Amino acid sequence: MELNGKLYECMSAAADKVKVDQVSIGLGYTAVTTSDDGIGIAATGVGLDGCCAGKFDIVDFEDRPAIDLLQLIMEPEPMGRTMALALINALNHRYTLGLPEDPGNALLFDHFGIRSGARVAMVGYFPPLVRLFEKKNVPLSVIDDAKGLGDKKTFYHQLDGWADVLLITATSIINNSTETILAHAGPDLKTVLLGPSTPMIPGAFAHLPVDMLAGSAITDPQRTLKIVRHSGGTRALKPVSRKVYCLLMSDGKRRTIDYEMD
Repeated sequence: MELNGKLYECMSAAADKVKVDQVSIGLGYTAVTTSDDGIGIAATGVGLDGCCAGKFDIVDFEDRPAIDLLQLIMEPEPMGRTMALALINALNHRYTLGLPEDPGNALLFDHFGIRSGARVAMVGYFPPLVRLFEKKNVPLSVIDDAKGLGDKKTFYHQLDGWADVLLITATSIINNSTETILAHAGPDLKTVLLGPSTPMIPGAFAHLPVDMLAGSAITDPQRTLKIVRHSGGTRALKPVSRKVYCLLMSDGKRRTIDYEMD
């Protein structure tokens, strides 16, 4: 997948400069910390494909160069990509902390015109957003393999003509489905990649029709690691993070400033 290569290219220079400090694998999320005090999380891959953790022998990357772990973003195994994506978010942690917030999804709804009558397609079932859509009388189509929701053939057809906005869970990066989904997007479809796993790296999405990245900036690393160890989910992570966003242009850059790594 080209996206995996783009993520590697964007973060390889940063990965060359640091080591992996800690890898914590929980049932809900995986967290990685780096030697420069970075921290990132990603949804745990073994939970995404229905496998048991006991079937995997996880390689120990702690105290090794971060570039060694980053290479797993190119591998086919979901758990390897989970750890690599968490590392990518850790390498990008300082940048993410400086991004603007959208705590109540006001910008998401206003910028993309999500109001009564607007049609939304959703990859991954997000209960809080579903409740908001129901209150606003927004027609919604959902696919979620883990929950057995939706028919892919019908859903993909809806992306070209029916849907006004597409919301994609960032776990699609872990199961390598992001680009497959977006290949069905019509020319007028507005797309948002969202969730705590989202890599807030505009340049990595320059080749894709993504209009907004909506992710999380970890504000309390120690509490986050404890939540991950205790298999906490998205709701448990809310008090230790901020909901942040990037609006993208067609060239994959932010509308306000270009993306640069220090």
